[in-house]
Amino acid sequence: MLDWGRLRTLMKLWIGNIAPGTSDEELRGLIAKYGMAEVSSIEQVPGDGNRPAVILEVAAPQDTVGKLALRLDGMYWKGRALTVQTMMR
Repeated sequence: MLDWGRLRTLMKLWIGNIAPGTSDEELRGLIAKYGMAEVSSIEQVPGDGNRPAVILEVAAPQDTVGKLALRLDGMYWKGRALTVQTMMR
């Protein structure tokens, strides 16, 4: 029997080209819409503000986070095409 607790790991999901002024709650809502309700932290990526980005830390199996990244990458949200990558913690 699989031990799902052991398979969970903290992963980071980098989301770029988000709309300026996007709130943490909006980001949590986007992730929850695709089955990832557990966002541990949201970090704003420093930059010039032209193409804002965030790093979300989630506790989920690596393959689940990878599938989410594939689903969101290139998706238009709030009028912008998102760029999404997974990162190991």
